Parts: sequence; C-alpha cells; structure tokens
Amino acid sequence: MSNSSLLENVISLSQRVAEYQMEKFRTLPAGRGDEKMARELVSAVDLTSEQMLIDGLSKILPEAGFHGEETGQSGDTVFRWIIDPLDGTTNYLSGLDQFSISVALYDEDECQLGVVLRPASQELFSACRGNGLHHNGELAVIPAAELPLSAALVGTGFPYRSPDLADSFFSCAKEALYKCRGLRRFGSAALDISYVAAGFLQGFWESDLQPYDVAAGLLFLEESDCKITNERGENYQMGIDRIMVCGSQNVHQDLLPIIRQHYS
Repeated sequence: MSNSSLLENVISLSQRVAEYQMEKFRTLPAGRGDEKMARELVSAVDLTSEQMLIDGLSKILPEAGFHGEETGQSGDTVFRWIIDPLDGTTNYLSGLDQFSISVALYDEDECQLGVVLRPASQELFSACRGNGLHHNGELAVIPAAELPLSAALVGTGFPYRSPDLADSFFSCAKEALYKCRGLRRFGSAALDISYVAAGFLQGFWESDLQPYDVAAGLLFLEESDCKITNERGENYQMGIDRIMVCGSQNVHQDLLPIIRQHYS
C-alpha cells in the first residue's frame, strides 16, 4: 500500500474517532477524569479513542507496532505508529474545544506520514514525507522565512511536567512577551506545532514534550521548511531533548537566544 493510500485510511479512521469524541464532548461535568500525575488527566474517552485507533491501524498496517500515550509501546518498535488519541484532555474535560488527535507512522527515527485532526472543527493537517504539508486537503503555504520575531505570534506550554524549569519558563516568557507580537498557550502541543508548520503561529517552545505530542508535527515542520532545535540550537531529538524550539527561519533565529539564555 502506498503512503498516499495509507494516509487516506488514517484520515478516515481519525475522523471516525473524532465523531466519537464529539458525541461525548460536554456530556460530563467539568473536573471529571482520573489524574495520572499532577495535572495529567486521562478519561474513558482517551482510552476508548486509543483502542479505536489501535484496532483500526492494526487492520491498515498489521506489521507495525505501537507507541500510544495511554497504552505504551507494543509490537515492532522500529516500524511503529506513534499516537495521541486526545491531546488536550484537560481542555476536553473542561468543555473547551481545543484538543486534537495525532497519528504518525515511523520507520526507525524517520516519520513517513502524519495526521493531526481537530475534532471540534474537523480542521485537518496531514503530510507524507516529501509531498509537503496539507491543510484541509490543500497544500499549505510555507511560512515566510523573513518574518522577524517582533511581528510573530509565538506559542508555548506551561511546564506542568517540569517543575524544575518553572523559573526558567516564566523569566523566558516575560522577555519573549515583549519581543514578539504576542504569546499564546492553547493546551494541545500537537495542534500548536501544526499551527507553526502552517504559519498560523510563527514560533513555539515547550519543555518535556513526549513522542506522542510531537511525532506528526515534526514531519509537518520539516515539510514546511521550519527550523527545529533544542535550547542549544542542536537538532531536536524526540524523546531525548527536554526543550523544543521551532519556528520559521528568522523567528527561530531571534527566539533561540532568548530560550538559551533562560534555560541554560
């Protein structure tokens, strides 16, 4: 099966999972869900969504293994699906509609295809390696490389997983706030990274992102010619580096020294 055919099947499966999520959305009082760790929530919707993805992807490509947020790793760890069934669970359980489904197919350390879907609006980001980023089925416009940080809208995420980096984050955010057009924190890193790749955000940084948070988005950034590094300016290594910094070329160039200074 070609990557383009695989991608079509993954999109169709993700849309079915999205329909299920929207059927359950805002049906429970705010504050529901079980806490895996501090401010890390999981719900029956997460678990059912992940199982739906695993069942469907197993039929699409039986030989591939899995790395899921809720179920961990299983099967082939070289040729594998990396999935986040509901990125933004806290938003979902509070009745906020900023959450997403993220699915990526990896062959060793290289992503071959990725899908990020926002169920509330059916907004779709997708890519096959070498064929560019697509937004709602159309080839996305590559973000303007020459845009300066002063004109950029920058996304970030609070360091819930990284209390040791809290002081670094807040001092960094204070400086970045007055050097860019504005800061945004939406609560779904998979969507944030997709927005950078599509040019809706022009820069982004966050600490301790997990493979399932970034797996599809990293391919989108590559296909959009965005820059992706750690806080030292080295190539970002998923699952190894604690800090991810990405953006269009000039924005990343201007943002990186700020990140480096505060996180060093």
